[in-house]
Amino acid sequence: MVYKWLARYRAGGHDALHNRPSRPRRSPRRLPVGRVATIAAMRRMRMNSPQIAFSLSLPLSSVTLELRRLGLNRLPRLEPRPPVIRYEYKAPGDMIHLDIKKLGRIDGVGHRIHGDRSRRQRGAGWEYLHVCVDDHSCPAYTELLPDEKATTATCFLIRAADWLERHGVRVRRVMTDNGSCYRSLLFNTAVQSLGARQVRTRPYTPRTNGKAERFIQTSLREWAYRQAYESSAERAEYPRPWIDEYNYRRPHSSLNRKPPITRLENCEQPPC
Repeated sequence: MVYKWLARYRAGGHDALHNRPSRPRRSPRRLPVGRVATIAAMRRMRMNSPQIAFSLSLPLSSVTLELRRLGLNRLPRLEPRPPVIRYEYKAPGDMIHLDIKKLGRIDGVGHRIHGDRSRRQRGAGWEYLHVCVDDHSCPAYTELLPDEKATTATCFLIRAADWLERHGVRVRRVMTDNGSCYRSLLFNTAVQSLGARQVRTRPYTPRTNGKAERFIQTSLREWAYRQAYESSAERAEYPRPWIDEYNYRRPHSSLNRKPPITRLENCEQPPC
């Protein structure tokens, strides 16, 4: 081994002692660059691996391997990601975002804490985090509720609108996804009773309702999954202090390092 390193040093000096790639210098069975480009072009025409292999008289394994190297083995990767379009309505209440996150009920510590997915608690059921986020000012109103039925979602909307009204905000538009509770006649009637208009996201594009989605991610990270809870009741005790911190004290980068509540006209202080 020593003689090998000495030979390298004599041949190339200190630079020759650096790590070398383990791949062979030549790969005679590797497809030519031109053939790989043809495979990529055919794949972008929505042809699958067997079709490409048959058309080019190549082994299916070789085509599959090249598509994987090119990152074209899955259909969603064929299209470029759509550009992120950021927007903000001019005034509080011009648009509020509603969404629901299903959370498993807690009957002992789960796999997110102990890391063992084989130790599963079955039959505990679900509870649902309903969220409302104002598009302009970003304060959030949340409730942990037992289901996501139309009656529950509608009552939540009314309470969220009442909370915003106490801060001097009148709701003009309500954005939701296409869940059954949001498509119900009861929910639509409640939206109209507020003098607002319902806007639904495009199917399979949750990013359209991005502010609610982002808030849910934050709430899961900083509240729901932040620590080990022994029960759902214990977890339910923490949202209110956390949401008050989020709305009234926590600085937000999109709001010039100010808390969301500072953008509302009639600013209340959080309960002690």
